[in-house]
Formats: sequence, C-alpha cells, structure tokens
Amino acid sequence: MSVKTIALFSLVALITAYLAKIYFDKSGRSSDRINHILSGLLRAEEKISLPRTRVALGFGGCEDLIVDGMSFFEKFNLEAPEQPKHHDFVANRDELSQLFGYFFQHGAAAERFVSNNTLFKELTDTAFAMSDHKSILGGNAPVMARRMANEGAEVLLGARFTKELRESLPEAVKVVGDDLDVNDIHLLMEYKSGDKWGRFTSPRANRLIVHSDESNPYIETLEGFEAEIKKFKPAALVVGGLQMLDNFPFEEGERMQRLLKLKNLLASTPKKTSIHFEMASFTDEELLKEIKDNVVLYSDSLGMNEQELPNLVSILTKGKVTLVADAYPRIASVLDQMRHVYDLLSNTEEVDGKRKLTRIHVHTLAYQAILTKKGSQWKNTMHATAKASLTAFRHVCDSKYIDTQKARLIMDDSFSTSTMQSAQRIPLEVNRPVSCWEERDYQICLAPGLVCTKVVQTGGGGDNISSAGLLVQVD
Repeated sequence: MSVKTIALFSLVALITAYLAKIYFDKSGRSSDRINHILSGLLRAEEKISLPRTRVALGFGGCEDLIVDGMSFFEKFNLEAPEQPKHHDFVANRDELSQLFGYFFQHGAAAERFVSNNTLFKELTDTAFAMSDHKSILGGNAPVMARRMANEGAEVLLGARFTKELRESLPEAVKVVGDDLDVNDIHLLMEYKSGDKWGRFTSPRANRLIVHSDESNPYIETLEGFEAEIKKFKPAALVVGGLQMLDNFPFEEGERMQRLLKLKNLLASTPKKTSIHFEMASFTDEELLKEIKDNVVLYSDSLGMNEQELPNLVSILTKGKVTLVADAYPRIASVLDQMRHVYDLLSNTEEVDGKRKLTRIHVHTLAYQAILTKKGSQWKNTMHATAKASLTAFRHVCDSKYIDTQKARLIMDDSFSTSTMQSAQRIPLEVNRPVSCWEERDYQICLAPGLVCTKVVQTGGGGDNISSAGLLVQVD
C-alpha cells in the first residue's frame, strides 16, 4: 500500500471520527436538554396538590375502535386517491379515500359522519377482524371524565353506553344516562409521522375518525344531566362532543332545538360554576355559527388544538370555516390568534346568561399555551401549562413514566410573543421551561411539549390534555 493511500485512509478516519464526535456531542447535549426540561416540568407539576373538585361533563359516549390506518386500508383494499378531496360526510369508498388523503397529507385530525350504514358496517367488521385493533371507552366527555377522576375529581357525566363500558369508568364518575344495548362505534384510523400512503406522506401523527352515530347528535342525556347538575353543584361544567351534530341529517329545526336547550342549561348555570367548552373539528358553517351563538358566548373558558383555533377565528371574524391549518404553527401566530379570540369574546355583554371569556387553552404538538384573565377565577396557570405538556406525552406514549429516550423537542430555543416586529423574544430556559408573562389584563403561559416518538395512541389526546390542565385551574 502506497504512502499516499495510507495517508488518504488516515484522513478519512480522522474526518469520520470528528463527525462522529460532533454527532454524539450534539446527541448528548440534546438528551441533557430534554432531561432538564422534563425535570423543570415535573417540578412545576409537583408544586400543586389537586383538591377533590366537583366537575360536570357532557355529552355523549361511544366505543372507540382504534386501528393503524395504513394496515387497515391494506386489509380493506382501499387505495390512496389520485386527488385528495374534502367531503362534509362519507357516502362511499371513494369519498373515504379522498377524505383520508386530504387530511393525511396535512397531518390534521378530523371526524366525519358516514351516511352509508352498509359501508360503515364493512369498515367496523374489517377493523374488528384485525388482530391489533383496540376497543376502548370513547367520546369527548367520557375521556375527559376519566382523566379528571383519575386526577382526583368527583365527576358527573352525561353520556350513554353499555353497562360494560360504563363499568370501566373510575368509581368517582357518576353517569347520567340509560345504558345502551350496543355501543355506538367510532372508528379511529391512526397514522404516524412519516407514514406513506400512495404518493402522500404524513407530516405528523394523527387520525381520521368516522362514525355512523345516530344517538349522540341528539344530546340525549341533556335533560337528565340538567336535573342532576342542580343537585351536584359542580365547580366547573365542561361541554364537548358537539362535533357529533356536524353534517348529521337532522329533520328541519331539530338541531337548533337541541342547541337552544343546551343554551338554556348554560344560561341558567350559576356564575360560581365556571363553564368550559372544548372545540372540535367542524365543517358546517351554519352549525359553527349556531355553536358560537349558543355555547361559546356562554362559556368562560375554551380549549382547542392548532387546527381548531384558526377555525374559531375565521367563524368569529368572517363567518367562514377553515378545513385545515398548519400542523406546526409558529408560536407567534398562535399567540396572536389567541389574543384575537380573547379581544372578541372577553367583552361579551353579560346579559341573559352570557359570559365574558377569561381563559383559552391551545394544545399543539410542540407546545401548550394558556391565556387567563388577571383577577379571574382561574389559578395556577403556570402549573396547568406544565401539567398539560406532561399529560400529552403520557397519553400518546401510553405511559405514566416519561422516558426521555422516547421524547424529542421540536420547539425552538426561543420564540417571539407576536408576529409584530416590536414583539418580545423569550428564550426557552431548560431549568424553568414554562414561560409566563403579563400583557394588558391577562397572563400567558407557554410550555414546550416533549413529543412522544413511539406513538401508541393519538385519539383522545386533546381531551386528556385539556382536562388535565383545566382541573389544575378550577377553584
């Protein structure tokens, strides 16, 4: 071997060793950083003890049937569409393919009604036949109820399901609603970040939910729930599950009749009981306008994800819905949208039971942000933001223990508080990872998310995150 060859091999070896050192140094620093952030979040979480608060939650209940979307479509023999397309509801296989492709390419969560009962039975039969399917308690209110009960709350739940599913709830949950003979099934087709379907690649983990539910759209437990609330006297009333009304084939006037009944419940709720509304995926503009008028304006607090926030802003400002938004929105943009919602709703005239908005919680993959009005009933904003962040990882990884080897950080080292040029820039301090600051008459707290890299479940994530953060703040 020539001297030149030996020298070349030596040079290559040195470069390789140098690059390896850089890689492992960066990897080590990243791991240390995540460990410090986790320690800071845990310290914030541990600083508070949760009182045995009473919380009432409605509405709806179902059985969530969860499958891996890619495996499911292979078994169902459904190919990716040539052209994704949005549909308000699903009537056939082609529409399902187009709809899934539409949201899959954006990594956006969505929930849609299947109007074809035969198709829906074929879907659920296929899902149940898969060896790795999961069947669990579902529905916004039941999932939130279970989380709050597990965190120490005493819960009143307005929902209907079979006796077997009801008995899976913690003892601290009192259910209002007659048992069903058969559960309503909601099919969750989940996918991971980087999954490929046809020519499409998902930018993040998420799911499409489809159902053929003809019970929950009518909010059947509303009357019984209203009667029990008066005796229960909760500190907070949480409303969710109203996406079940979206594009459901009601008879004329039926939907508004049910929403007016719900509005009357909210309007008659004593001021000392805080009201929280959990947003969801809506495409029916008229429905979302009706929800704004009959639910949002009667709520103290709102919870939503990065897709639902711009949809709410759009319906408040333009009377239009937005179907998808950025899966990884800039913090500055989200904070500006939160301020916009607050400005529009915090000045609501408190007549006929309407309420001024005093709290907004936006949960995203990369971070949690909570805005609360100064001097309002909401306490522990910093701790609630940390709790929400930790709950996100625990739920998605399905583990109480947070393994930093299964976590990554996608939030930047610093962030702007607004898209305006004069905005403050706040660094992410790893030892005190929850950033809180005051503006005008409100406080904002923001915590980085430890993103689970070994996804076990995405369905129910928002409900678990939102309820965990809310419970910390209920007085």
